[in-house]
Amino acid sequence: MIRKPVIGVTLGDAAGIGPELVVKVLQIADVRNLATWVLIGDERVLNQGQTDAGQTLSYRNIQNIEQIDNKDELYFIDLHNLSTDAYTQGQLSVDSGKATGETLTYALKLAQQKKLDGFVFAPINKAALHSGGFHFQDELHFFASLLDCKEGFSEINVLGDLWFTRVTSHVPLKEVSSLVKKERVGRIIRFAQQTLLNAGFENPRIAVAALNPHAGDNGLLGMEEIEEIQPAIKEAQEQGIQVDGPYPADTIFLRLKTNPFDCLVSMYHDQAQTGMKLMGFNKGVTVSGGLPVIITTPAHGTAFDIAGQGIADPGATEQAMKLAVKLAGF
Repeated sequence: MIRKPVIGVTLGDAAGIGPELVVKVLQIADVRNLATWVLIGDERVLNQGQTDAGQTLSYRNIQNIEQIDNKDELYFIDLHNLSTDAYTQGQLSVDSGKATGETLTYALKLAQQKKLDGFVFAPINKAALHSGGFHFQDELHFFASLLDCKEGFSEINVLGDLWFTRVTSHVPLKEVSSLVKKERVGRIIRFAQQTLLNAGFENPRIAVAALNPHAGDNGLLGMEEIEEIQPAIKEAQEQGIQVDGPYPADTIFLRLKTNPFDCLVSMYHDQAQTGMKLMGFNKGVTVSGGLPVIITTPAHGTAFDIAGQGIADPGATEQAMKLAVKLAGF
């Protein structure tokens, strides 16, 4: 009998569309059969998700992970940590942020203890998480702190067979140029290489975006390409990595359409995210790369503007769940 992975799923920020998305995806037979899914959160929030989705899940309540005895069932661990009376859908909630952090911590510890083969979290709200007492730059640094990881981790996005990562992420735009340094660019190129190798790519090809307009125009529009980015690319090439660039950011996605690159290294968050989301907003996945546990999430947010309306597109959540199974080696 083929062993199914045991994958956790948290419901995300209860004030957003996460609970609805989880319910919708677990109605899809192809997804449901890929793994033994263990939902983690508050059952009252799950019931809200079922109401929003207009669908009902069949699941079994368990007190702890050791009670799993049938790999074909859907399980739920009720943490009893958030009443639906404590928040309003579509509005930032301190209580929901606190419960989100508690639930992510619970799932992470199970994965760290190898009781889960990985987990997927539905969209969360960083401001709510922070207001709920979890004072981290973002969820990646939250996970890294709990896992005592000091370096070697970064966020990476996946859209089909194309992967994206970046030299800077959740920082103010005015700080980006000061962070684009040869050592940092080189580290992210090597991170991209190793991440893709771990994901099954034999000899990944990596494209690097420039920082400045027209890739700096030979120094007329900035020196970062000449002084920092090009030297990092050259060093990586000497190490045997198939990497090219820096390519002007305003044409990089046209290049990705015609050249067989597997990964784009951008210099800052929106440089890659804007193009990726235009290419497939309802398919993009974010991976917490470089950590000792597998963690994926849809690449979009909590969509407070449509929470509770039952119209959320579950496509990215579906892809996040499928990718978690793939990365777990199944």
